[in-house]
Amino acid sequence: MAQDANELKSRYTKKMYPVSMRDGVKLFTVVYEPKDKSRKYPILFNRTPYGSGPYGPDEFKESIGPNSLLEKSGYIFVYQDVRGKYMSEGLFVDVRPFKTVRNGSKDIDESTDAWDSINWLLKNIKNNNGKVGMWGISYPGFYAAMGALSNHPNLVAVSPQAPVMDWFTGDDFHHNGALFLPHAFDFFSSFGKPRTSLTTERPAPFKYGTDDGYHFYRQLGALENANKVYLNYDIGFWNDLMAHPDYDAFWQERNALQHFKGIKSATLVVGGFYDAENLYGALNLYKTIEKNNPKGENYLVMGPWSHGQWARNDGQKLGPINFESKTSLFFRKEVEFEFFNYYLKGETDLELPEAYVFESGANVWKAYKEWPPAESEEKEIFLAPSGALSFSQAGLSSKESYQEYTSDPAKPVPYIDSIGTRMNKYYMVGDQRFASRRTDVLVFETEPLKEDVTMTGPLVADLFLSSSTDDADFVVKLVDVFPDSENKKEGGIPLGGYQMMVRGDVMRSRYRKSLSKPEPLVVNDINEVKFNLNDINHTFRKDHRIMVQVQSSWFPLVDLNPQKFVNISTAKKEDFQKAKIKLFHTARFPSHLKFLQLKK
Repeated sequence: MAQDANELKSRYTKKMYPVSMRDGVKLFTVVYEPKDKSRKYPILFNRTPYGSGPYGPDEFKESIGPNSLLEKSGYIFVYQDVRGKYMSEGLFVDVRPFKTVRNGSKDIDESTDAWDSINWLLKNIKNNNGKVGMWGISYPGFYAAMGALSNHPNLVAVSPQAPVMDWFTGDDFHHNGALFLPHAFDFFSSFGKPRTSLTTERPAPFKYGTDDGYHFYRQLGALENANKVYLNYDIGFWNDLMAHPDYDAFWQERNALQHFKGIKSATLVVGGFYDAENLYGALNLYKTIEKNNPKGENYLVMGPWSHGQWARNDGQKLGPINFESKTSLFFRKEVEFEFFNYYLKGETDLELPEAYVFESGANVWKAYKEWPPAESEEKEIFLAPSGALSFSQAGLSSKESYQEYTSDPAKPVPYIDSIGTRMNKYYMVGDQRFASRRTDVLVFETEPLKEDVTMTGPLVADLFLSSSTDDADFVVKLVDVFPDSENKKEGGIPLGGYQMMVRGDVMRSRYRKSLSKPEPLVVNDINEVKFNLNDINHTFRKDHRIMVQVQSSWFPLVDLNPQKFVNISTAKKEDFQKAKIKLFHTARFPSHLKFLQLKK
């Protein structure tokens, strides 16, 4: 996607401005304008906490705008350091809450900063056509979404891509209340460092002293040691993570989804089915806008991508998995380019379906009128005795029937069979054979399929379990087992027998009834643990097998649960204990997964 800097300089000029907000705070703003003044151009605007640099007046980004096609088409591209970051004045607040009630003309949030910036750009950047679009990936996706909440009359098209929406329920740093430890620690140990003055420098990354994340976090021990040993209580948002272990008012006001009503701009929500960071945000922002704005122009694109992969490479592969087409190039040319050109320039007709969704396994794009597809029906697949997996309850016993394992915090199940300190972006398609061989992982598997099976839409795990302790985590993984006869290799990895994770997620059982009001498990009694694993769109091909794995640790991806109903952020070494887990599969307690299947 990068272009030669001299080529960009031949067509664009770069200018930098301090743009005043309603409270007097000045935000550092970079504008790239086409040198050709023979026509007027729309504005494409990106607000970021990661720096709008390079900051020299003659230094250009490697690429400007969402993609090179838009660069060549001609836009005014604008980047802005958000309040309190890099060269912008003010106080930075992580996922600053949206204010539904304003107490004065100088009351601010990210939507007012977007509004004030758009006003300034329209008045001060010459040769604009009066139309503005916003886009951003990940945290900038959050700022794009907040821009849509401004409902500025000139903001006509917004594309939040992998947007942060709810950091406790499912995005980035928590899933169903469980802390995604290496991602949170790695991110905030650098990004979260307090800024002492305006700066063009990125914070230094944390130095682990090892490449082995499993070892590093085992040595860390109890969660409170992160502050005691490494962070020295200097990282404000890490302190917030520790101070708010439940979904309390602090997190609830940071759930941006509750505010998306009355959206006037067209929206293109983009996400990756294998995005280890913000899959939840993309899916749920689209669904929320669709529910609350049924007459609006709202589009969804879900591809077979890791975090932001649609903007970086051709999208044909993710780790060893080959999707057999250049999915990212397709998105940039056929969707993103067409979306912005239509709404901001009116140059072409727009022929986008409501939802463009890639179907992995079959490796084809599907166009739907809505997501999930209306033409689908609910199906179930049951965890059965002797490690079987069945589409029927017929094999479930009327008598007590269960499988059991012991979860030991001293020997947690790794989340991936490789070494690294940061969260591995490929884990969501990782080979699960290393896990299926462990005695603390339950494995359920079908016979080789006689025909293709496509699972689409929401995936829900509904388990019936008992535990010898009053708290435990439950990880459920849906796996596509390739035939042993598969003779392909990708990146030197043989795919015969490969156990590709299609979807996996965790439920911290104390939150099984409410994220706000944790409740202990009833010890040695049967408890129902039911939770969403995020949507899928995957075909298990003929001769493949479907597998489900159940376990109680996923380390160090998820922080260790002491398996005792205590505040995990302040848990002591002596709180950690083994748990004996039983998973039931009877007619009365039918542990199963629920999904959608297209009607034939």
